[in-house]
Amino acid sequence: MADLRGGDLSRLRQLNSLTAIRALRGAGPLTLSALAERTGLSRPSMKEVTDELMALGWVEEVPPSPGTMGRPARRYRFRADSGHLVGVDIGGHNIRAAVSDLDGRILAETRRPVAPDAPLDERLSAIEQAVSGCLTLSHTAISDVWTISAGTIGVIDVEGHVVYSAAVPAWRDLDLAGKLREMFPCQVLIENDSRLAAMAETRRGVAKGAKDVVFLHVGRRMGAGLIIGGKVHRGFGAAAGEISMLEEARWFDAPEHLQRCASVPPGTPPEDAAGHTLAAARDGDPVAIEAVERYVDDLAVGTAAMVLILDPQMVVLGGGFSRSADVLLDRLRDRLERRCMRLPEVRASALGDECVVAGAIDYAVEHLDEQLFTPDAGPLPVTR
Repeated sequence: MADLRGGDLSRLRQLNSLTAIRALRGAGPLTLSALAERTGLSRPSMKEVTDELMALGWVEEVPPSPGTMGRPARRYRFRADSGHLVGVDIGGHNIRAAVSDLDGRILAETRRPVAPDAPLDERLSAIEQAVSGCLTLSHTAISDVWTISAGTIGVIDVEGHVVYSAAVPAWRDLDLAGKLREMFPCQVLIENDSRLAAMAETRRGVAKGAKDVVFLHVGRRMGAGLIIGGKVHRGFGAAAGEISMLEEARWFDAPEHLQRCASVPPGTPPEDAAGHTLAAARDGDPVAIEAVERYVDDLAVGTAAMVLILDPQMVVLGGGFSRSADVLLDRLRDRLERRCMRLPEVRASALGDECVVAGAIDYAVEHLDEQLFTPDAGPLPVTR
């Protein structure tokens, strides 16, 4: 486990505590005997560890099930409710927020509409309202939130600054991390929304367990998130996956085929136009079908480039247009098969519009693990 020849017993206790917490987080309530078996510790040593973790507030004893006969064995669980995490999806037209426990189990969600051209103060206010709303629904105080993790449109640097945003002009050159830290009295994490969506799909969705994934974040704008070796790939300057910036990839204007289709009824709100086209194509409208064909032609160019470079196990169609996977997937597979040396599995997202907010929660959980539950972390803090 570690070189303890120098008699560093506190280090040994720390490693044993982390081992116990990992076992409890992965399996739920366990008896001392089951914990000892999973961790490789003796039962007396495991009892000392659980007692210490209970005193710190990380673990608690679970009451026996109703109707249990005789003297039941004591069971213990990780106290995921000892703190809370908030995930935020900052989109062009909507702000979504969700609150979870420390294991990432989502307790409540809210959504606030916002116009793409809304002033900066209005957009920041919508974020604050969305977060406040989900905290109210879950009966959680902001003082109980350990981390707020936000996914946003645009190119985000490693410091949480928005370097570029075509969809939201007020977002460009913004210190978003700094703005959110002024609003919320807790740790703030900022990441590109497509990368968070890709993370969620490999943690909770159709790509769960996959090591190499291209996530297509498709809707009124286009983006991509890359998973390489089971981890989100950000690149040296956190700009990986921004293939829509390459004009030759034909992604930047691709949604216009759906939004400007002649099948869209006059007066349809811009945010609903593509949905009308996709629905009409599903119903066999030849004009809509032609628009879909042109859209998938463009989508396939950038997707094929990433597939040829990365040779992923899976391509996931996600974002708002994933609701029309029945119209898009077969067409995309056909074009990729003609262009790629090996056709990866091509599937639709299981998370739909919730992919970014779920990924933001998963990102916060991952950060918590790195801070507290790794061998290099310091002593576990008291939670109560």
